Amino acid sequence: MSSLGNHEKKVLLGIARQALCAAAERREAADEFPRELNLGESTGAFVTLRKRGRLRGCIGQIGTGLRLEQVVANSARSAALEDPRFEPVRFEEVAEIEIEISVLSELREMAPGQIEAGKHGLMVSRGWQRGLLLPQVAAEMGWPALRFLEETCVKAGFDRQAWRDAETKIQGFTAEVFSESELRDESGREGRTRPGYSIST
Repeated sequence: MSSLGNHEKKVLLGIARQALCAAAERREAADEFPRELNLGESTGAFVTLRKRGRLRGCIGQIGTGLRLEQVVANSARSAALEDPRFEPVRFEEVAEIEIEISVLSELREMAPGQIEAGKHGLMVSRGWQRGLLLPQVAAEMGWPALRFLEETCVKAGFDRQAWRDAETKIQGFTAEVFSESELRDESGREGRTRPGYSIST
């Protein structure tokens, strides 16, 4: 997974913001994206919505074969309208919502002893069932690696010890995570240290 520059991050966050607004207004989002982007096919991405610091929706797509900008747009709309844990986002909430994007690396099979909490995200699957947790979940919850693995099993609808079953597939990944507030902060720092140069938000 190649690292994204601030410009690419800004554009992707803008795409997610437009898709969120369209979803909240119950209209179709634009299906044309900035031509200067050349990000290629995505292995996967998730869009997380937070309102006043609290989770308001989080949905992603993996292995679709779509370009990254399309995956981000799709995920932002789904996070706003289709996360079963929450009511659909209303238009009057949009201004209070912070967007975070996680761009996933390729998934690779991983032994339990290789998992590093806070660095690796996990997907646990067996047959048609699967569950995925992003790397930042372990950091936010303070979970060690084994607890993180168990919680991923629970997310998949399995028993906590399902990872011990030989038929259970454990895959790990890393993620490049960035948010609107992070880019605003970065813009402020660059504006202070490099007069005449700033990142528009």
